[in-house]
Amino acid sequence: MGILRYIRKNSKLKFVNSNNLKVALIPLEIKWEDKGFNLNTVEEKLSLVHPETDLVILPETFSTGFPSGEKSEHVRAFAEDNLGKTVSFLKSLSRKYNVAIAGSFIASDNDKLFNRGFFIEPSGDVYFSDKHHLFTMAKENEVFTKGNSRLSVRYRGWNIAMIICYDLRFPVWCRNINNEYDFLIAVANWPLARVDAWNKLLYARAIENQAYVCGVNCRGIDKKGFEYDGSTLAIDYKGKDITITLDETDIKYALLCRDKLDSFREKFPAWNDADTFIIYK
Repeated sequence: MGILRYIRKNSKLKFVNSNNLKVALIPLEIKWEDKGFNLNTVEEKLSLVHPETDLVILPETFSTGFPSGEKSEHVRAFAEDNLGKTVSFLKSLSRKYNVAIAGSFIASDNDKLFNRGFFIEPSGDVYFSDKHHLFTMAKENEVFTKGNSRLSVRYRGWNIAMIICYDLRFPVWCRNINNEYDFLIAVANWPLARVDAWNKLLYARAIENQAYVCGVNCRGIDKKGFEYDGSTLAIDYKGKDITITLDETDIKYALLCRDKLDSFREKFPAWNDADTFIIYK
């Protein structure tokens, strides 16, 4: 059964059209600091993704796991530039399966380290932006340099923004001024001990910004013994869970409906009454 027919049947949608966006969410089980293993796992997962999918979302630092509490000398061994193995590998998968791929990886740029978000299109175009709010409790700020801009891209008729993990806790950074974005991606290594906050904040960001939000967390156990349960959600602009499971794999799906989003924003234009502000970086 095609994803469009499945979603139409099971979520009682009355219409689908070419302006809709079909998203696959992969709560990858990460093997910490084993880049080869994790890249191979991504390749296996991509082969299982439904062929009608437009976009695949991977967790934060999907190829290595989040380096909690590690020194910069240790982390640097896993860093790559924008033309390195990880991005090149994903570009080939994006082209092969005709899907965009989003996530983050550990990047090195001008001798600085970054938790770098990426959005790769099947055309080969790649967009980058670095995590802004560094997780001080795990000393991320002592290893990485923070970014000063939120990733923003237009893809298949959708304005898409992306944030990385801890960014989710800061509503000003996520604020959707004048409907700047239609869809917010959040990628994370968010431990089970605090996962309730992750789930609730995804709903909050969707409601307050009148936008779709997809949050993809990882699974596994890191080097410090923290567990990650892969909590992954797709939330619509009203705060409704629209996550769909099509089969027995751990891949989740969501259908983002352009016409329904536009209609809701027109009928309930709370965005038009939002406060103006300036972010001092």
